[in-house]
Amino acid sequence: MNLASLSARIVACRRCPRLLAHCAKVAREKRRAYRDEAYWGKPVPPFGVARPRLLVVGLAPGAHGANRTGRMFTGDASGDWLYRAMHAAGFASRGTSVRKGDGLRLLDARVTAPVHCAPPDNKPAPKEIAACLPYLAEEIEGCRRLKAVVVLGRIGMDAFLKAWLLAGRPPFSPKPPFLHGGEASAGGVTLLVSYHPSRQNTQTGKLTRAMLEGVFLRARKIISG
Repeated sequence: MNLASLSARIVACRRCPRLLAHCAKVAREKRRAYRDEAYWGKPVPPFGVARPRLLVVGLAPGAHGANRTGRMFTGDASGDWLYRAMHAAGFASRGTSVRKGDGLRLLDARVTAPVHCAPPDNKPAPKEIAACLPYLAEEIEGCRRLKAVVVLGRIGMDAFLKAWLLAGRPPFSPKPPFLHGGEASAGGVTLLVSYHPSRQNTQTGKLTRAMLEGVFLRARKIISG
């Protein structure tokens, strides 16, 4: 798999008219705090290295985060939580993600999603997840050095498991339950489950920074052998 080619095809994708219309609408109307910025307003490609040993799978770009900046988990609170945890475990060069060109580099890792367009109310329709899933399967198929996967949220986990099988990988058996800190293994790859670092989880205390960092520190331990 050529990551640059895959990214170009994702950006040019027109499979889901509802999502494309929503991304463009948000980019036109903008949020007041970002009214002077040019929004990306298109499908957001994966972010990270070409041959990762860690794959991080979210759900979809945020309307005023990745849909604005054009980079996964960048420009919103969820991204700040994610990259701070990845930085603590040595997977990111810095703990903040503001915009493209801010100096953030991922180390031995890639961040992606089963849905590459920002959905209304952060809820992609099942048919939209299904339409986008072949891209994630292609990523998985091309990640031959993969040792660990961190899935963020239940929907992201369920979509990843479907893409994993679509990529021809051996099934996780039994299917891992959705439980923060849960683990499962298949074909030499360990799946690590985390709650999504959304405001709904972080502001209520359902997910703490220590909990999220713990998942990535566990991924580091697995990769380091």
